[in-house]
Amino acid sequence: MTMDTAVHVDSSGEDIGHWIDGRRMVAADDRSQPVYNPATGESAYAVSLGSVETVDQAVQAARRALPTWADTPPAKRAQVMFRYRELFYANLETIAELISREHGKTLADATGEAMRGIEVVEFVCGIPQVLKGEFNEQVANGVDCFGIRQPVGVCVGITPFNFPAMVPMWMFPMALACGNTFILKPSERVPSCSIFLAELLQEAGLPDGMMNVVNGDKEAVDALLTHEMVDAVSFVGSTPVGHYIYSKGTEAGKRVQALCGAKNHMIVLPDADIDQAVNAAMGAAYGSAGERCMAISVAVAVGDETANSFVEALAPKIRALKIGPYTDPAAEMGPVITKDAVERIEGYVDEGVKQGAELVVDGRGISLQGYENGFFTGGTLLDRVTPDMSVYRDEIFGPVLSVVRTGNFEDAVNLINTHAYGNGSAVFTRDGDAARTFVRRVQTGMVGVNVPIPVPVAYHSFGGWKQSLFGDHHIHGPEGVRFYTKLKTVTGRWPSGIRDGAQFNFERGSDV
Repeated sequence: MTMDTAVHVDSSGEDIGHWIDGRRMVAADDRSQPVYNPATGESAYAVSLGSVETVDQAVQAARRALPTWADTPPAKRAQVMFRYRELFYANLETIAELISREHGKTLADATGEAMRGIEVVEFVCGIPQVLKGEFNEQVANGVDCFGIRQPVGVCVGITPFNFPAMVPMWMFPMALACGNTFILKPSERVPSCSIFLAELLQEAGLPDGMMNVVNGDKEAVDALLTHEMVDAVSFVGSTPVGHYIYSKGTEAGKRVQALCGAKNHMIVLPDADIDQAVNAAMGAAYGSAGERCMAISVAVAVGDETANSFVEALAPKIRALKIGPYTDPAAEMGPVITKDAVERIEGYVDEGVKQGAELVVDGRGISLQGYENGFFTGGTLLDRVTPDMSVYRDEIFGPVLSVVRTGNFEDAVNLINTHAYGNGSAVFTRDGDAARTFVRRVQTGMVGVNVPIPVPVAYHSFGGWKQSLFGDHHIHGPEGVRFYTKLKTVTGRWPSGIRDGAQFNFERGSDV
């Protein structure tokens, strides 16, 4: 493989194992499970599920590699990331194919995901600048004080199925650039992309053992959370699992960040550009079949006139959605991840209708010719949803948009602030004062102003509030650097000569 040559991915059905200490491997005692193509509902290969012993092999490899990598100058670590960036772009089509084949999202969506991931690599290419410490001269007579940031150690990433490239790339480039070693435990539903990304890192010059991938289920997760040589754990996924990982990991003495569930609201004010709001809602609610933690799943229309205009303009666009497999270049929305997901999503729609929501567009029961066994469900629009309904309270994680009607701006903001989740929110308006008030008062970690999915660029940080985040640090950007490093503060003096007498006190400004 060369820097300007793409790699051909063999899709003939070879089973997926692990990447440990610079090579692919399958342990003899591994269990396995099938990996499905969501568009066809068929499985062509299986993924190994790592055992406690497999996890230990990966952790031991990472621990052995840590001292050398931690002592590697940041500029040399950055050189690996520069080469990795070039390899990534050379293999972008392959990466998108791997994502789409196992997740089901369209190739355009998969390419967009990959591009958001590479932003983090581009950010950490400047890691020498980012890791510069602080220095104060003469904090006392002849005494200087400075702070440095050093690697945490062996770091673990536990990532979800919905972003097989982007979310892992929010973690491992930052961790590696900061001088840590890394073990990735991706979703067992989408294992191929992570192995390929690890192989590219090796080709970019990352020494063996620095980056490892262990595929697996709860057995592997628990082994990583309790392993005495693991120092930090980063997680993205559902709130119940995130709470478990945070509790178990911190109990075992790990540093943990867990980015969790969401119920993202988009407020549409009476002065908003309705066409702009509708187009934004289409992409934010139905892109990637709604399987995004930053998907807009609630549109809050202020006033009945606003709501009527919004729903009237939105409904025909949803009905016209082109749904199909990723191999169809005209497809705008693909399948969801599993048959169980279809049943869960459509069950929420059933319950919403029973509880009194108005079914404007019904996406249930869709079947595509030639893909009858695929995991497809269409776009659904529910109007006149109320906060007591399950479709409003719960994260559905599918292509379902609920419209809630309020009488005023205050009630709309209060809906967001009283919800259990606080990941992201957005407001659509032409009124600068209303937008500024919304930004200041809304209780979410990320806010969009006429932007429907306010995912920050990589040199800012991503994370929610309330039940959407457990831990003290958001992910990537400056917060990512803080998570993957430990602060050490040094106070020192180099006396000009030998002095008699002992110093027993420490007073500000004294000659310590």
